[in-house]
Amino acid sequence: MNNKFKTQDAIGQIVTVFPGASEIFYKYNIDFCCGGDRPLSLAINTQGLDESRIIEELNIKYQGFTENNEKFTDWAKESPSKLIEYVINTHHSYLNMELSKISELILKILNVHGKNHEELFRVHKLFNNLRTELEGHLVKEEELLFPLIIQYEEEKDENTKAAALKLIEDLEAEHTGAGDILKELREITDHYNAPKDACATFEFAYKKLCELESDLFQHIHLENNILFNNF
Repeated sequence: MNNKFKTQDAIGQIVTVFPGASEIFYKYNIDFCCGGDRPLSLAINTQGLDESRIIEELNIKYQGFTENNEKFTDWAKESPSKLIEYVINTHHSYLNMELSKISELILKILNVHGKNHEELFRVHKLFNNLRTELEGHLVKEEELLFPLIIQYEEEKDENTKAAALKLIEDLEAEHTGAGDILKELREITDHYNAPKDACATFEFAYKKLCELESDLFQHIHLENNILFNNF
């Protein structure tokens, strides 16, 4: 088998070529969104991971991916406007629907279980900080940045590009901030594993947090490693 991927490849580029790589990176706690511009070797060495095992998993699963002719959109080859439409309709829509629901769930389990699980006070605070940041972030993207990117795609005006690049710098910093909150949430919740005495609502709240993290990783990957990186 000829290896498609090597350790010197950028993490985000691997996920761009092979979306299924995100599942492998998630399993090994390798940041492929905010840290997507790093070579895979850096994450492996920093985290003390098994290089040969990860490369083998990537290439075996990629071979199955190509042999099965799985249909996927190569967003690196699509227009920025099409990718923006997808991000809004998929990831922004998800956040607009789920953030308030998850907030209610966390407050509910805090009220019921906070006495015995004081970590829930920190979970509650972190999540609502994240929610506040994300809500403003989505507006900034939809009302300010995305129209500039679409305008530049149509007109190729350098002043428009300069304004967009300034916003991209700010938004990438916000992505990093969101990623830092997610890392702390994952650590506090033991990777979203509810304690043994947890009720069904407790377990469901952690499940929704896990789903949120997965969606945000994909969301930030598409923006940082494709939309912004190719602009």
